[in-house]
Amino acid sequence: MASAGTGPVTGAAREFVVEADGGSRGNPGPAGYGAVVLDAATGELLAETAEYLGVVTNNVAEYRGLLAGLRAAYALDPSATVHVRMDSKLVVEQMSGRWKIKHPDMKPLAAQAAGVFPPGRVTYEWIPRASNKHADRLANEAMDAGARGEQWSPPASPARETGAAGAAEADVRAARSAASSGAGAAESPRPRSAEPAQARGERDAEVARAPGKRVAEAAQASGGQVAEAAPAPRAGGVTAAPGSGTRAAGKTAAPGWGPPDMGAPATFVLLRHGETPLTPQKRFSGSGGSDPSLSAVGREQAEKVAEGLARRGTIQAVVASPLARTRETAAVVAARLGLEVEIEDGLRETDFGAWEGLTFAEVRERYPDDLNAWLASPDARPTGGGESFAATGARVAAARDKLVAAYAGRTVLLVSHVTPIKTFIRLALGAPPESLFRMELSAASLSAVAYYADGGASLRLFNETSHLR
Repeated sequence: MASAGTGPVTGAAREFVVEADGGSRGNPGPAGYGAVVLDAATGELLAETAEYLGVVTNNVAEYRGLLAGLRAAYALDPSATVHVRMDSKLVVEQMSGRWKIKHPDMKPLAAQAAGVFPPGRVTYEWIPRASNKHADRLANEAMDAGARGEQWSPPASPARETGAAGAAEADVRAARSAASSGAGAAESPRPRSAEPAQARGERDAEVARAPGKRVAEAAQASGGQVAEAAPAPRAGGVTAAPGSGTRAAGKTAAPGWGPPDMGAPATFVLLRHGETPLTPQKRFSGSGGSDPSLSAVGREQAEKVAEGLARRGTIQAVVASPLARTRETAAVVAARLGLEVEIEDGLRETDFGAWEGLTFAEVRERYPDDLNAWLASPDARPTGGGESFAATGARVAAARDKLVAAYAGRTVLLVSHVTPIKTFIRLALGAPPESLFRMELSAASLSAVAYYADGGASLRLFNETSHLR
């Protein structure tokens, strides 16, 4: 259902900006979309639309929001040119033609969206989630209405908000209304934010992103559990529901997540690659060795992980280390999920120098002094110019911050190696560098870390593919 600020326009073609979003509380789960049409020259709000969709996936909801926004723009001026702004990288890349559309539920929606305006009249831009607050708020209003057994309907006199700034002002107005009507501030979640914590990289070179107290608080607030590998409810700011005073969007967050004022986390599901011929022999296999491929057992492990993740339905993007074994594992999973694989060099394994291909016992025999130094200090490098754990940690922390910023509020599968995954875990827990020697990660094992906008992190370990069954 849509509300329009003006009627159909005649005369010279206009330029519109469409901002659209969709979300589901669970994936799939109760879902809704929101979209706005703005005048590109003035920023004036021309139309807004939202709808409760029932139970669908997050990506389907995003495509439905795009389609509704384009149709609203077409109703205003069929000859207009349109610039679409969305925080869904998947939709933007697919509609721009850079990524293939494989998922059967999204293909027809993408085709419909591409057919609203003639080719060449619509362009696409990815924006951070914090810049898409108006459409996000409408999507949450639609989901709130669906939870009440209603469909979203526009206010009698829609506010003339312009872009993200106008949406933020609307959140403030609604919050003030809630306060004046007796709604407690503790019940009103803050608008979700995609902003990462400041100065993470420097601090995390040696210490954790969040102290143990933060992890404990997150677990206590979520009923004693830490974050599952599933997207958090996409809670927006306090919004006004027509005819019912004010309501706090997202107050009924699913158990297992931190308090709503933390915002939607970026959740990294950390997958170690499947076995290679070197894995069962426990040989050093880093980024400076022979770059082995998966064995038959490793490919079977990847297939099992893909099957389990497909049943869970939570993964929204796949990112992998550039090494062969991780790219192969990621390709198997991504093909099953209908996603593309992105490569991130920061996820590669440590370079073990002259130790590549050797067992621990063989290194002990050939390079005893170098091995002792390596075990004693994270700054020590393997023989032959390998990479220290301190250098690996700094690289992984930088990659983590880059990915948190790019995938705020999303659930992303990161396919990597033993040392980078242990480093993600160590930094999330605030554990010392020597803790790397006290963890064991099976081939094709899973762990998950959720990163919140305030810098907090919560961790869950699976570590066996059987947990997916």
